[in-house]
Amino acid sequence: MEGEGVRLGRNAGPSDGGKPPLGKPVLASHSSFVRSRENNMVPSEPEKSLMEESCGNNYVPIIRSGACADKGSRRSMEDVYFCCDDFTKDYGIQDFDEEPSAFYGVFDGHGGKHAADFACSNLLKYILQDEDFPMDMEKVISSAFLQTDSAFAEACSDNCSLESGTTVLAALVVGRSLIVANAGDCRAVLCRRGKAVEMSRDHKPSCSHERRRIEALGGYVYDGYLNGQLSVARALGDWHMEGLKGPSGPLSAEPEVIVTRLTEEDEFLIMGCDGLWDVFRSQNAVDFARRKLQEHNDPVICCRDLVDEALKRKSSDNLAVVVVCFNQKPPPVLTSPRPRVHRSISAEGLKELQSFLDSLSN
Repeated sequence: MEGEGVRLGRNAGPSDGGKPPLGKPVLASHSSFVRSRENNMVPSEPEKSLMEESCGNNYVPIIRSGACADKGSRRSMEDVYFCCDDFTKDYGIQDFDEEPSAFYGVFDGHGGKHAADFACSNLLKYILQDEDFPMDMEKVISSAFLQTDSAFAEACSDNCSLESGTTVLAALVVGRSLIVANAGDCRAVLCRRGKAVEMSRDHKPSCSHERRRIEALGGYVYDGYLNGQLSVARALGDWHMEGLKGPSGPLSAEPEVIVTRLTEEDEFLIMGCDGLWDVFRSQNAVDFARRKLQEHNDPVICCRDLVDEALKRKSSDNLAVVVVCFNQKPPPVLTSPRPRVHRSISAEGLKELQSFLDSLSN
């Protein structure tokens, strides 16, 4: 049984079994859409804005995406995905000519799927409505995560049956910039000329950087669980769990954001819930997906391939996978120069050779 997801954009309408986002916004033109300089967007060239990055280079990513979700061996499905290949078109944004403009999300719910559904339906809306979009993307995305978390808390206060939580992994492609924001243990991995580049960090309570943050806020880690209750250190929702959320609670909804500038060597991005990464290492997933894309060059089928392989490898969790390709062509076959062979001969071999040469001279 496949899980629910939302697909929008050039290549597809709502997917089979999916549902449209709640309150799809139609946004008016805003002064923030005007080209302007931005600080600290791309670490290698912090003085350039998202708009300026693509001006000095002819490379423009060509976006294609696919997604797949499966309940797996679980009794219920709590994973949700969201794909939008062109939010400029789909959300009626005016005076924003950056190409491409895409958004993708993977939401791994726990304790129910209400939080995952809520985040899936509202996160992009908060991003696009922010007055600092698109100039300060790191700030905008972080703010959107926190706004979504607060809005869900209000929804739960009105209806306690919604109480649940979700991890959130989001990726935006704006021009040549790839921005990935993560709160939880979903993971995004970029394939750069066949090499896996991790674009997110798993937020497990036992990780040293998360443990320090948790303990500084008065929390603790017991047997790998945050306050003995939750297997992730960051998530949206979970307001009903005592001692976890709030201004000084150890469970954070603030994402870590990683930004990179895409080049011709960047082939595709894999986004998956922890059910995928329980049975795939990052490089292993890239190698597998790359072979499949070379065979059929279809990101939708590639996602199904990844999910099917995870099930074969006995993943015990729900599965949700998104693959975003940055080129119309399949990944190229990589050839590497033949390494120079360094040959050596043992002392015993030298003695045998010397004996043979001596025998020839006699």
